[in-house]
Amino acid sequence: MPRYIVERTFPDGLAIPVNDEGAAVCMRVADTNGELGVTWIHSYVSEDKKRTYCVYDGPNPEALRCLADRNGLPIDRITRVTVLDPYFFK
Repeated sequence: MPRYIVERTFPDGLAIPVNDEGAAVCMRVADTNGELGVTWIHSYVSEDKKRTYCVYDGPNPEALRCLADRNGLPIDRITRVTVLDPYFFK
């Protein structure tokens, strides 16, 4: 399955509370993603909470765009990536 980085901008900052309500929001997004065969691996959030870099496995960029619309999330850029880690050369 291809892997992608999705870059997003939240001009007012990302506001997901760190409690049960926030966990429920994240689970709804993950459940919706599953409808199109997309898996949200994890996200990185900038210190000011205005940018996120989300790692997804999915069939194609169009599925990611469709799910962003369904989940009410912006997309700035989608980049297909591969993994490079310190163990690559062993």
